[in-house]
Amino acid sequence: MSTTSRWTSYLALGDSFSEGLWDVVDDDGAANPDLSRWASDHPHDPDVTHLRVRGWADMLAAHLAARSPAGEVRYANLAIRGRLLPAVVAEQVPRALELRPDLVSLVAGGNDILRPAVDLDRIAGLLEDAVRELRAAGCDVLLATGMDTKDSPLVSATRSRVGVFNAHLWTIAQRHGAHVVDVWGLRALRDWRMWATDRIHLTAEGHARVAQAALVGLGLTPDDPGWDDPLEPLAALPALRQLGVDAAWVRDHAYPWATRRLHGRSSGDLRVAKLPEWSTVRAVDVASDALE
Repeated sequence: MSTTSRWTSYLALGDSFSEGLWDVVDDDGAANPDLSRWASDHPHDPDVTHLRVRGWADMLAAHLAARSPAGEVRYANLAIRGRLLPAVVAEQVPRALELRPDLVSLVAGGNDILRPAVDLDRIAGLLEDAVRELRAAGCDVLLATGMDTKDSPLVSATRSRVGVFNAHLWTIAQRHGAHVVDVWGLRALRDWRMWATDRIHLTAEGHARVAQAALVGLGLTPDDPGWDDPLEPLAALPALRQLGVDAAWVRDHAYPWATRRLHGRSSGDLRVAKLPEWSTVRAVDVASDALE
């Protein structure tokens, strides 16, 4: 492990995971848990459009700046919520090749896996083509595995898909010399307190844990030696109360999500990237506003 970063520019590509849902922050860059919870419960409210989200990629940029001899790093983020992997490759990778960053994180596939039908071999092939292009352009590439859905009573049906996609991803990384964030292995994410109320996106603390895992994936020393320590366990809810909680999630989140998909709508429709051009991130506290 190294304490010094060699990267002077970092570009994030992907979907809502890299855009930063639901780590909503105030104008001063501080996490706002109440607003994050509201946004998770009302993702299509017009006011959500104006909220500022941070997330693990923004945090990683600040970590890289803190480890840079220059004390800063150039950072851009093209990730857009709702994007499928083919769209990420078609829309965002060409722009990455124009920007020519030292480091690119390319994290996509989660939305594809949640669809009723997905060709895992096809999307893995598209991912490998993108990694090959980026590596040929001189970019270091950071990939991330899918999350382990074992403990989700309703999303766990996708676990075998995630496992197959992860196997593809590790092979791609080894074949092309890419780095990997082992999100599947993050024990801390097996706690629902790391997740937004929609059970799809992370809280600020969940994103912070992923940012630490990204440092490890890049061969850098994490800030927190207990970055993967699980939280103190909570007492299990009585069975009937848990059923009620799960039913409310289906009503408020799963059913509306499925309905939008059936009608061909996405949370990312008409959205643009939050940081499409280079900004400068300086070596300051990751919880503060580091972007200029």
